[in-house]
Amino acid sequence: MTTKTQTAVVGVTGYAGAELARLLLHHPHLKGKPPVFAGRVEQKDLEHGGIALTDIHPQLGGSNGARSLKMEPFSWELLSTLGVDVLFLATPHEQSREWAPEALKHGMRVIDLSGAWRLTNAANRAVYHFDDDGTDLAIATQEKAVYGMPELHRDQILDAHLIANPGCYATSVILALKPLVDADVVDLDHGIVADSKSGVSGAGKSPTAKTHFMYAADNLSAYGVFAHRHTGEILEQIGIQSSEIVFTPHLLPIPRGILSTIYVRFKEKQTHESVLEIYRKFFIGSPLVRIFDKSLPQIQYSVRTNYADIGFQLDASGRRAVLVSCLDNLLKGAAGQAVQNMNVMLGWPESEGLE
Repeated sequence: MTTKTQTAVVGVTGYAGAELARLLLHHPHLKGKPPVFAGRVEQKDLEHGGIALTDIHPQLGGSNGARSLKMEPFSWELLSTLGVDVLFLATPHEQSREWAPEALKHGMRVIDLSGAWRLTNAANRAVYHFDDDGTDLAIATQEKAVYGMPELHRDQILDAHLIANPGCYATSVILALKPLVDADVVDLDHGIVADSKSGVSGAGKSPTAKTHFMYAADNLSAYGVFAHRHTGEILEQIGIQSSEIVFTPHLLPIPRGILSTIYVRFKEKQTHESVLEIYRKFFIGSPLVRIFDKSLPQIQYSVRTNYADIGFQLDASGRRAVLVSCLDNLLKGAAGQAVQNMNVMLGWPESEGLE
């Protein structure tokens, strides 16, 4: 594919959808070929051909050509007629279960931001309660899905037709732990503790009692203990058992950003230099991971960027370490990683339009 690639976004109304629109509108390889935006359009807007993108997200008013773009009524005929090559689904899990197989039938390559196709293990996937799980179509579609973390699956993404974009919490934990577990230096019998905190936008745009300002402001709360949907991703991608990690998410009273503090014990004594070398070797050729050598990452360093920042400190014995991983949940944890996956899929520089 070349600069003639036609992208489309279904689900632009959410927080991740807004970031996805912004990134695609400014992407250097998509100049002159703005995304198609499609979704649910009310009857009153049909006579105008849809809803103006800048009515949905006024902050996009300065983006390339955004003022002339609309979210049009979704139909497969629309996407096919406009020649969509790459379809981004920023839709609920259940909607993506229905639409991803249909998009593949229409010859589109799909990057799905939901959790619909992230999990290969049926026991892990059960947390979503998918009605179609186990059907021939679901099984066949799942077999085509590639977990969209370029730092782990770059080669598979290049040839993929369905990419399951990772969860935000999962991204922060996997990137910090995978290099050390693969290097076989972590004492898994001792167990890992992953204490993760996210800004309120991670819960999505639809308001709930727990994301209401009066609940979230000046507060810090744990939730999804032993039951969070991203746990299965962490287990599958790192290659560990549920008995070897405790993952607990928390809600921070900030708009966006994730900080994961991860506690590990090593099998044998390590040095700062030996751990640093493990990370540097693992992330060779990964332009959007930054390893902090002399300090620890903070949310303010990675927010509104597509970088995943990783730092660590060892205790005096060299047997215990605290890992700190930070990212923007709407970018590296969602829309930015989706664009990163598109870049890899189409053979473009991985960080194009993201740095």
